[in-house]
Amino acid sequence: PASPLRRYVLCEVLVEEPRCRQGIEERALGLAVRDAVARAHGDFGLACCCVSFTVKYLNAYTGTVLLRCRKDSHRLLCSALPLVRLLESRGQRYPCALRTLHVGGTIRSCQKFLIQYNRRQLLLLLQNCTNEEERQAIQQSGLSCSLTEEPSQSGDEEDDDDTE
Repeated sequence: PASPLRRYVLCEVLVEEPRCRQGIEERALGLAVRDAVARAHGDFGLACCCVSFTVKYLNAYTGTVLLRCRKDSHRLLCSALPLVRLLESRGQRYPCALRTLHVGGTIRSCQKFLIQYNRRQLLLLLQNCTNEEERQAIQQSGLSCSLTEEPSQSGDEEDDDDTE
């Protein structure tokens, strides 16, 4: 069952060159976030945040990141995320920023939010098309994508518990 003592923070990694995201590893992201928490809140804040902190998911292609922390320290974590300005991974340094998109009580609530967010982004892309050719290309690329839903195998994805 989902634990009411956890929060999941859905973020987006913003970089100047999107291809740079493919070199980013979960471990490097976790270290950068821990460092930012330590700079913002000191040893006490770091200890509070890192008790159950983990990078649950990183999609290097889309820049989507899912962080897990304890419910009572999610505000400390979120307040430190803007301090992440650089990721070091595989001997490379990547200037970046983390944008918090959603805070939820379950992974499933973050997934639902991300679906809606991506739909809104797609509509914005379509509205900003300058000609019919661009519009057709975007629609065709959307149609060529296919996702299949897999049955849940983790206890982290049970019921939504987004209450504070």
